[in-house]
Amino acid sequence: MSKKVILACVACGSRNYSTASKETQTERLELKKFCKTCATHTIHRETK
Repeated sequence: MSKKVILACVACGSRNYSTASKETQTERLELKKFCKTCATHTIHRETK
């Protein structure tokens, strides 16, 4: 099964993306995505 998670930019904190993640995953998901607020590619982390 998978759960829906929200991804937030590390630099500005803007919540830009949502994606699916495995429920058995223990660590937070990190992806490099484009942040429209910062106008650059930054790391986005899973939020609670």
